[in-house]
Amino acid sequence: MSSRFIPNLSPRFTVPVRHSRALRNALVLVSLSVSACSASERGKNASIAQGGSAGGPDSAAAPRVATATSSTSPAPTTTNRTVARINVDSEFPVVRALYVNRFAAQSSTRMKQMIQIADETEINALVIDLKDEFGLNYSPSNPEYAKNAGTSGTIKGLPALLDTLRAHHILPIARMVVFKDSVTARVHPEWTIRKQDGSVWRDKKSLAWVNPYHHELWDYNIGVAEELVKMGFSEIQFDYIRFPEPYASLPTQVFPDNKGASKPDVLAAYLKEAHARLDKLGARTTADVFGLVTTVGGPLEVGQWWEKISPNVDVVLPMVYPSHYPHGDLGLAVPNAEPYKVLKISLSKAKERDQKLGIKTPEHVRPWLQAFTLGKPAYGPAEIEAQKKGAYDAGYDGWVLWNPGSKYEPFLPALEKTLVTRKKP
Repeated sequence: MSSRFIPNLSPRFTVPVRHSRALRNALVLVSLSVSACSASERGKNASIAQGGSAGGPDSAAAPRVATATSSTSPAPTTTNRTVARINVDSEFPVVRALYVNRFAAQSSTRMKQMIQIADETEINALVIDLKDEFGLNYSPSNPEYAKNAGTSGTIKGLPALLDTLRAHHILPIARMVVFKDSVTARVHPEWTIRKQDGSVWRDKKSLAWVNPYHHELWDYNIGVAEELVKMGFSEIQFDYIRFPEPYASLPTQVFPDNKGASKPDVLAAYLKEAHARLDKLGARTTADVFGLVTTVGGPLEVGQWWEKISPNVDVVLPMVYPSHYPHGDLGLAVPNAEPYKVLKISLSKAKERDQKLGIKTPEHVRPWLQAFTLGKPAYGPAEIEAQKKGAYDAGYDGWVLWNPGSKYEPFLPALEKTLVTRKKP
């Protein structure tokens, strides 16, 4: 799609590339010298799953943060690390981001490339896996949290990486998988969903899920989020804020400690508590939901319900991937072939529902965009541009690209050089 909107030339949204090329390269090469080992091939071959620059004031307006200078220095500890807060509302009123999976985040080479993409395009944020299905992707200060780390490695030199992102005026967003947590389920079987006979319930892949009604589990996840905020993440993105699908072929799910609360109510209660605690630290709380949540009138079987989740977070991120809608949904014969219409229809409905709730925050909805191919047609830059235009025409400026292997080079022609507001009023 080649057509463009007439840009809004407000300096809040339109800025020059932040650094000269020489300075950017020097910052990247020096600061990332302490970053992690090479990414595992698992990152390249990750299966597609529902999740997961210029803009804002120029870099001189942000507080300066020291970067690492020696590749032989030991990785800085996370213990008691507290950095100056980013005022996300003023510095990052609009977020256009890339998803960075666990293994890409562990690769200094790949992170250098991600930063370069951000420096040269409208991208101004990175959504980084810090807690996923494989456990934690950092070394926590709390020894109790460390028990749930898993065995898939961690980002080395994470404090230095965060300092580098801040120097480049890139917002680091910590993605946290909450209730699909087989690592914590192994360590704390008492926190799991059960079968009617009292044994641990497992999904179709034989993975145990933790029980959303268990409040010690809440404290663990929110505690991890608080550690990450103190380290330098000013936005926490909660994913898998849901129950597992109750397939008829699987045993009935039993939830100890439910006290009669409904699935939507307990998810809302978790987010409300997380939001209250993170707000005290000056961090933005966001949550991923299925794309269907924007258009289905009531709760999904997994417990997600727009009217319950939306009021309890700063931003909702619907996964409105066109490939995930069945034929005929949204009034479209083949939704995957209509990326613009899928985004426009689903996000317009989300905005309408927010308005009925009295939510008028301009960027309260930030969609995930499909940067992968699943079925026909193949997705490339044109499909990214179509999705972006759908979001803009629905009244939103922000979005996040999801590619499961964090491979965005094929889609770079769809990215603008600077962050310019494109949304329709």
